[in-house]
Amino acid sequence: MAILFTPLAQRGVTLRNRIVVSPMCQYSCVDGVPNEWHLVHLGSRAVGGAGAVIVEATAVTPEGRISPADCGLWNDAQGEAFRPITAFLRAHGAVPGVQLAHAGRKASTSAPWHGGNPAAPGSGGWRSVAPSALPFADGYPAPHELTPAEIEGVVDAFTSAATRALRAGFELLELHMAHGYLIHEFLSPLSNRRSDGYGGDLQGRLRLALEVARAVRAAWPAERPLWVRISATDWVDGGWDLAASVELARRLAALGVDLVDCSSGGLVPHARVPVAPGYQVPFAESIRREAGIATAAVGLITEAQQAEEILASGRADVVVLARALLRDPYWPLHAARTLGVEVPWPNQYLRGKT
Repeated sequence: MAILFTPLAQRGVTLRNRIVVSPMCQYSCVDGVPNEWHLVHLGSRAVGGAGAVIVEATAVTPEGRISPADCGLWNDAQGEAFRPITAFLRAHGAVPGVQLAHAGRKASTSAPWHGGNPAAPGSGGWRSVAPSALPFADGYPAPHELTPAEIEGVVDAFTSAATRALRAGFELLELHMAHGYLIHEFLSPLSNRRSDGYGGDLQGRLRLALEVARAVRAAWPAERPLWVRISATDWVDGGWDLAASVELARRLAALGVDLVDCSSGGLVPHARVPVAPGYQVPFAESIRREAGIATAAVGLITEAQQAEEILASGRADVVVLARALLRDPYWPLHAARTLGVEVPWPNQYLRGKT
């Protein structure tokens, strides 16, 4: 049996294989409420054989959305709309997961196919928030610098969203601490210039991440896994780096986080990222080894043999696929055939198996 198709048990949840659908924004909600698009998009990946399907970056507050068309879990109506989606995922063998997020200074933008530019207040946008009043890039407005009381509100928003996620039927929770969004902004010295207890040295910059993880772990059932996605490096001298990521991962493990999903970049627009197949796998390998926590490898993992080698060599515990699963929702079924593994196909599709 290929390791890619062996189950992964964490707490009281078991993934049928080590293939996870990455949270990928669809920019297709109205008022944060998922709809038929999300049911079909996410459901087809469950039918296609993935072990877990993680819903896109789902905002914990309205101002935490990347765009006005993002998913949310800041009210009960949004949670109720997710219930048929999680039920479908579960019925077709995939663990339903959701990524809770706050976009920070990268919030309030249009969808990519509309240019992805900042949306001004009055034209569907709002003023973003951040650890410091530093805009993400030229053309972005300066965000509002969060006060300590407002930071406490962010922690409460993540906790409330986790509670709604539970009621909505999710079994796996991932906290978004990557890609230049709010928690990552607090972690990196490039975006966090605060002089209070949430800034300064590494201990101060870690504070929000650890407070969110601690609060969500307390609100999320002990029998359900909690993951965290990080950017292991900013790819910029003087920014967040792998050594700091290892320390964060150690602290997260001590708080009851079960896996670190190892991505990179996104904090600043001028970073030079050496994109190539599997280019982020070394981060997952290092954090797994040095922090003693399970990791996910993500980033241009496209071939079955490539995914199998990552797991077989002990470099990560799961692989998280994005573009490959956009191109082919049935990638897991095809990967099993490539690796000579017999896996169940949906009865409705058996005529296409041979």
